Amino acid sequence: MGRPGRAHYRLATGSLITATRPRVRFPSPSILPALLLATTIAPAAAQECRWPSLIDQPAGSETAPATGTEAAAGEPPFEITSAGAEVSRAGDASISGDVVVRQGARELRAESVAYEAATERFSVQGAVEYVAPDLRLKAGGGTWSTDGGGRFDDTEFELPARPARGAAETLAVSPDSRLSLRGVGYTTCPLGNEDWFLRAAAIDIDQRRQLGTGRNVRVELKGVPILYLPWLSFPVGSARKSGFLFPSFGTSEKNGFDLGIPYYFNLAPQRDLVLTPRILTSRGLGLDGRFRYLTTRSGGRLDFQFLPSDREADRDRSYASFRHRTDFGPALRLEVDAAHASDGAWFEDFGLGPDGTTVMFLERRLSLGWLGHGWRLDGRVQHFQTIDRTITDAERPYARLPQLLFAGGWPLAGGAIAAGLEGEVVWFERDTGVTGLRFDLAPRLAWPLRGAGWHVEPSASWRYTGWELEDAAPATDASPRRSAPMLALDTGLVFERTAHRGRLVQTMEPRLRYVWIPYRDQDGLPLFDTGLPDLDVLQLFRVNRYVGADRLGDANELAVGLTTRLLNAGDGSRFLTATIGQRFLFERPRVRLPGERPETRHASNLVGEIEAGPWRNWSVRVAMEWDRQAANTVRGQAGIQYRPRADTVVNVGYRYREGLLEQWESSAAWRLNPRWQLFARQVWSLRSSHSIDRFAGIEYGSCCWRIRLVGRRYLSNRTGQQDTAVLLQLELKGLSSVESGDETFLRRSIRGYSADSIVSLP
Repeated sequence: MGRPGRAHYRLATGSLITATRPRVRFPSPSILPALLLATTIAPAAAQECRWPSLIDQPAGSETAPATGTEAAAGEPPFEITSAGAEVSRAGDASISGDVVVRQGARELRAESVAYEAATERFSVQGAVEYVAPDLRLKAGGGTWSTDGGGRFDDTEFELPARPARGAAETLAVSPDSRLSLRGVGYTTCPLGNEDWFLRAAAIDIDQRRQLGTGRNVRVELKGVPILYLPWLSFPVGSARKSGFLFPSFGTSEKNGFDLGIPYYFNLAPQRDLVLTPRILTSRGLGLDGRFRYLTTRSGGRLDFQFLPSDREADRDRSYASFRHRTDFGPALRLEVDAAHASDGAWFEDFGLGPDGTTVMFLERRLSLGWLGHGWRLDGRVQHFQTIDRTITDAERPYARLPQLLFAGGWPLAGGAIAAGLEGEVVWFERDTGVTGLRFDLAPRLAWPLRGAGWHVEPSASWRYTGWELEDAAPATDASPRRSAPMLALDTGLVFERTAHRGRLVQTMEPRLRYVWIPYRDQDGLPLFDTGLPDLDVLQLFRVNRYVGADRLGDANELAVGLTTRLLNAGDGSRFLTATIGQRFLFERPRVRLPGERPETRHASNLVGEIEAGPWRNWSVRVAMEWDRQAANTVRGQAGIQYRPRADTVVNVGYRYREGLLEQWESSAAWRLNPRWQLFARQVWSLRSSHSIDRFAGIEYGSCCWRIRLVGRRYLSNRTGQQDTAVLLQLELKGLSSVESGDETFLRRSIRGYSADSIVSLP
């Protein structure tokens, strides 16, 4: 045996050991680097945790990123330094005393290293530390062989790119980038934080597939077991993979305890499927599903829920929705939006909120749009499923089978004249009542005159509408026609002045629009899809006061509006917008819809709207319709919001509609500190003096896990019945989540709330 000294000894492998502080250089063998690289774990998105390093590295020894197993020709040599080494004639070596093995971006430290030439195996003992770009570990000892495999005992490991860490009784690395851990604990919480752990008898990690699987898995939160699974798969990178997800659970008075066990199918890079078998203790077994797909030109999503033999309803129940879009080119698009429920009570039983009581219809629509230069052509097939069981057959909406729409505009006389054409052909179908074809055509000419701060636009159009009816009442014209001219004059001015020492700009924008449409008797015409919209600042300047072609409102009126804006002089951002307006009637309109109250006044109701902010995190909006003759408000709404950040917002609102509703609403999401957050909402009906929807919740979150508990009491059907639900969401960041109910109901219920705000925590 040799001994340490100044002399040089050459191993059978050709390695060189230098005395005093020996430095051993291997001639770049290709197998050992593969072993070291095989221990790396594919990186995933970084979490907002402050991670202290498992191993303190000397200055200047930071590891560089690695991209995979290197080719032998490009591998740097190994450098081994130690206090002493002994080498036998057979090529065995015993190296001891603060041994450091370096190879490129990797470093291994141990108290002693032994090399056995016959088996080409290295053994390390005592305070073993290994550092690589994607793996760091401490171990009591271990071995690795020159074929690229290795094994470490009593390890603490860290995956810095994920980041994640844990401890294992044994950690084995195979040449094909697989990690096998036995007696393992795994968490995404940083060192010193033991909030949650995944305990497993065994975990196998495939680096190339970015897939981890565990057997006999127990999930612990604050040391308390919350879930046991005989088998579990989880991601160790950003790539999607197939496997079971964490169960979801919740409870409500109508459905009882609800347990779902989802399974994720990664069908292809652009297709996936989630199937969730469910157990509802009050109703029975169910199955939920979600299928998504994406191609270069198309994308879509199918969602479905199926509950066979619902014990409460004594029948099979289901719901499905499908959305699809295909762009055949820059000018041609196909869209599908369709939904179906097995019965009208589906949303009341499973909607989980008062929104279920307001669903009246489900739309099924297929549309094809073609966009040309200055024109657009749309084809549509549309049908509705009636959900509200109180709607009679005669009140149900018509299906459009099919509908063709055209709209175009072209400049004439060098742009001095604007020509336009709008047209429609549609067949209306329904089981009850009159059906038939309607065609509508409206050519238009306008003379737009514009300058700095002013505009004048006279226009003239002619509207021709015809019907070809079936199942019409006796003695009724089956082919009625209606035509009438429409004249309009639109004028407006914009005045500006600076304010607040030139930092603000205030505008004053008066607008007048005169409309003349002669009266045509339309009492005998069918009524397929026409209605009278609410009067507001947008509807104030419409030419035809009706929406839909079945009625053309006669008019001899002047719409007057005044808008003022307060703008930032520097960037043009808006601080305040206020509008007030009214129609003045030179002749009282005679065309009316069935049930529409005749107009006896010479002026319409007064409408106004004020919108301020955001200014210093505050914003306000007030809108109303005022009946001057009766001196009362017909419609009104007001809201104020304070939103200092995306996840902290307070709303107070009021809604009123004469004879129909009067409601107060308040909602808030308030972050108390980086870890605690509160949620609340209350919708109160002043007419019936009861709550429509209310909930309160609390959330605790750290950098590696989050739990949210919400209790909710809400109106569940149109008869006024209330239901109570408890929603629980637990997220173990970097692993998976356990959740109940609709994930987005907070975003929908609390206006302006977003959970995207990131808080860094130690």
